[in-house]
Amino acid sequence: MSLPEILNKLFAHIDGNHNKYIETLAEAVSIKSISAHPKHRDECQRMIDWTQYKLETLGIVCEQVNIGMQSLPDNSTLKLPNVLLGVTKNFDPKKKTVVVYGHLDVQPAEYSDGWETEPFKLTLRDGKLYGRGASDDKGPIIAWMNAIEAYHNIGTELPINLKFVLEAMEESGSLGLNKMLISRKDWFDDVDYICITDTAWLGNEQPCISHGLRGLSYFRIEVECASKDLHSGVFGGVIHEALTDLIHLMSQLVDCNGKILIPGIYDDVEPITPNENEIYEKITFDVDAFHKSLGTPGKLLYDTKIALLQHRWRFPCLSLHGIEGAFHESGQKTVIPKKVIGKFSIRTVPNQSTEKIEKLVVDYINQKFKEWGSPNKMKCFMSHGAKPFNENPFHENYLAATKAIKHVYNLEPDIIRGGSTVPVTLYFQEVSGRNVLLLPLGCSDDGAHSQNEKINLRNFFDGSKVLASYIYEVSQIE
Repeated sequence: MSLPEILNKLFAHIDGNHNKYIETLAEAVSIKSISAHPKHRDECQRMIDWTQYKLETLGIVCEQVNIGMQSLPDNSTLKLPNVLLGVTKNFDPKKKTVVVYGHLDVQPAEYSDGWETEPFKLTLRDGKLYGRGASDDKGPIIAWMNAIEAYHNIGTELPINLKFVLEAMEESGSLGLNKMLISRKDWFDDVDYICITDTAWLGNEQPCISHGLRGLSYFRIEVECASKDLHSGVFGGVIHEALTDLIHLMSQLVDCNGKILIPGIYDDVEPITPNENEIYEKITFDVDAFHKSLGTPGKLLYDTKIALLQHRWRFPCLSLHGIEGAFHESGQKTVIPKKVIGKFSIRTVPNQSTEKIEKLVVDYINQKFKEWGSPNKMKCFMSHGAKPFNENPFHENYLAATKAIKHVYNLEPDIIRGGSTVPVTLYFQEVSGRNVLLLPLGCSDDGAHSQNEKINLRNFFDGSKVLASYIYEVSQIE
């Protein structure tokens, strides 16, 4: 099928400016906007300022919103980086309006972590651009800039209005964002759709669109056995040790087959519908390639495509994350820790209530500790939670994205769910009441949050085309 002439022009312009786009991404990657580290807070704000300058050169009217202070563990406070709001100049109420969300902060990264190149110096190697934030989420934001710039440079006015919400605290829980969105709720009155590109494809070849995400309930179990750490040679064998209690409790949460052992946890999970397996069967997913990419020594919990995808997306899971307070460095240390904290989370699915999950878990752990019979102090609680997200994949917003992807890749995208949690999807859904589209640009092996994060040149450039096409297709919605 032939492309609309405007898309031919846009694609040709994007193809002729690859070097420019790489240079812009290199500038963004060089800014160490690590939100988790207070010492880099100025860099987070610098990233906001840099992005404002870039957007304003593209005709986006920007405003920075002060979202207050962050309380640190040492009881000090630190200013949160501003949230950047943007609106296309000459806003036309007759046009459709899309809100674009993205984040400008990144996960911590050091060369010594195992990177092959410096993480904050964009490096081109084997058709891939390596650098922290290249895929999550600076690359996709710059792809939006590329799409807007392409319209300007072919002499065509943007056929829709764009609004931007860009933050620099997403990797640290999006502190202050929800409160700010609620306070500016009327800002969404003239909005038609929301688009978020902070996700990834299911694989590395087949583009996709995501309409659902799991929620998250994160728990802590605290056990205290003494007022100070004790020498095991002196006190071992005469006290109830906190770490022994904790290991027992954590062993009661999930079995070796991944089944959550907490009674009632599966009660609200939607049963599989008669035709649901057919939907999963159509999705492009290579089980063997997926298994190989993980580097796991044995078999996976499930060996069929349908079962693997369903347990990644539509069923809850429980993961153990770590123990705070216990000795974990190299060498030997014969200490009995006075207090240990176990951390675990449950990824929840639609129909599961965060409040109900919390009660089920806390009641279960309390009962197990009572049965165990230890006299130590124990407390279990949920430290934070986020609801699951689900959206209508047949909405006109999703149909526009589907057409945009077909224009670029000549493929029908898979419509999938995601297994992770992106709380901002719910923020926007609840505050705006508008359809929220998850439109990934990068591949599943991009290594977001990991060493050697990258974005493929193909995905960076073709992703810019997808966004340019999406803008066009939204303008065609009647």
